[in-house]
Amino acid sequence: MKGLIRNTVINGISLAVLNQIVPGVVISGGFKTFVIAGFILSLLLLILKPILNILSLPLNMVTLGLFSFFTNSIILYLLTIFVTDITVSKFTFNGFTFAGFIVPVMNFNTFYAFVITAAILSIIIAFFDWLIKK
Repeated sequence: MKGLIRNTVINGISLAVLNQIVPGVVISGGFKTFVIAGFILSLLLLILKPILNILSLPLNMVTLGLFSFFTNSIILYLLTIFVTDITVSKFTFNGFTFAGFIVPVMNFNTFYAFVITAAILSIIIAFFDWLIKK
C-alpha cells in the first residue's frame, strides 16, 4: 500500500514536470487530474507493463531492447484514454546549438510524439525514483 502511494506521488509529479517540458503534452484539470493520472499510471505500470514485456519479449530480443520504447508508448496511450484530461499531440522541437553541436528543428507527428513523450516520462520517473531511494 505504501509503495502504491509513493508511486502515485512520483508519477503525478512526473506528469506535472512532463507537462512543463514537452510542448505537445497538455494536462488540464489541476491537482485532481495529476493525482488520478498518477494513480492510474501506477496501476498500468504495475499490472500491464509486465504483461506487455512478456508478450513483446521476442521483439525486445531482436531489437536489443529498443521495442520497450513502444511498450511505454502503449501505456502512455492507454493513460490518455483512461484520463481524458491528458492529451499528447504533434509538436515541433525548435532545436539548439551547444559547444559546436547543432540539433536541428524537428517536427514530430502524433505517433513519434507518444514515443518521445513516453521516453522522457520514463527518464523523469527513473530520476525521481533514484532521488527518493537515495
